[in-house]
Amino acid sequence: MRRRKFIDLGIRGTAALGVARSAVLAANDKVSLAVIGVGRMGSGHVKMLLAAPGAHIGALCDINQEKTERAGQQVNREKGHTPRLEQDFRYLLEDKSIDAFVVATPHHWHIPVTLRALAAGKDVYVEKPASHVFREGRLLIDAARKYRRIVQHGTQMRSSETLAKAGEVLKSGILGEIRMSKAWNIQKRSHPDPAADASTPAGVNYDLWLGPAPARSSFNPNRFDPNWHWYPEYGNGDIGGDGIHDLDLARWGLGINTHPVKITSQGSRTFLKGERHFPDNMIVAYDYSDGRVLIYEDRIWVPYGMHGFDSGNAFYGSEGYMILSRRGYFQVYLGAKEEKGPGLEKGGRGQPNHIHNFLDCVRTRRRPNAPPEEAHLSCALVHLGEIGYRTGRVLHFDPVKESFPGDAEATARLTKAYRDPWKLPDPV
Repeated sequence: MRRRKFIDLGIRGTAALGVARSAVLAANDKVSLAVIGVGRMGSGHVKMLLAAPGAHIGALCDINQEKTERAGQQVNREKGHTPRLEQDFRYLLEDKSIDAFVVATPHHWHIPVTLRALAAGKDVYVEKPASHVFREGRLLIDAARKYRRIVQHGTQMRSSETLAKAGEVLKSGILGEIRMSKAWNIQKRSHPDPAADASTPAGVNYDLWLGPAPARSSFNPNRFDPNWHWYPEYGNGDIGGDGIHDLDLARWGLGINTHPVKITSQGSRTFLKGERHFPDNMIVAYDYSDGRVLIYEDRIWVPYGMHGFDSGNAFYGSEGYMILSRRGYFQVYLGAKEEKGPGLEKGGRGQPNHIHNFLDCVRTRRRPNAPPEEAHLSCALVHLGEIGYRTGRVLHFDPVKESFPGDAEATARLTKAYRDPWKLPDPV
């Protein structure tokens, strides 16, 4: 009987499921949520939701049955009820008691889950990067508008006191005209050697984990948790893992609300051993039509950061510059002598404020701090940088048409193929 329900639980089928309860939530109503993916990030969301006023965990879902059951036991211990437990998120689409999804799956699943949830009338908090490839960002915007749903991107610094205070300083004009920003992601990683295929772990639905990605005849431990990040079929490497946080902040501080027109990307494998299908160092320059420049840099084989931080940003103005880190820090340096100006040593990192902002917006229908339009512009930097690296040449981009004029190869990389039955619709 349950299998029959899947006959048309795709995007078209879910659109007819009706308006979610969130459309009529009162200001003091509890928001009932389903957490999709309860691994490392998802378990963190479960913990935050358990402490969030007005949040009710109504369902948990993961392709790994052991993880779902463990998270369910945690909810039961702390709240006295056991949420609905599922291995396939599609069973939750028609559950009208669920107001919103929190999507904390591997990257290749973010948009296939999110679009179906939006069409089913659910609001969505989707982890970063919201999109696995460029085109998915446009689909996210279109779906959120079509179904009038709230979408919050998991770039939590958008809800931090650190960013609010740093924004006041940037707007004050103390740095002069800001024409360049730099984002960096510097840390030490290691990777496993290639591994032979093996038996699928008990309780794991590996074919469902693969989902829209290419089919595989057998399970491979390297291509599973936690190393899936280093395979382009499932993840986006370092630039799309931690780097998206800093790219989002770099674009925010520069005040850019469009795509770049020129992308110059360089990367290589210079140090890291093991199985990894992304560079271990990368530098990308994004040039905008008004002359402003955004730079991204990562080095994933060193134990030290830059300006004292593994993850950070610099905003360069005509009169001074600011160093900002999502670790809760910013400091201004002014003039030729780099004299210290305003700063903050230990500010907030955005959580749990970001979840609270999402819950508030589900009730009030206000625009969240990291809406899909912002998500697309920032995630686009991930995808454009990777396309530049893969093609090995300078790229010229049309921000309006969202394509590379005269470059069919690069334009083709803006999207990907999806395995049945996970194909996505054309943009609205």
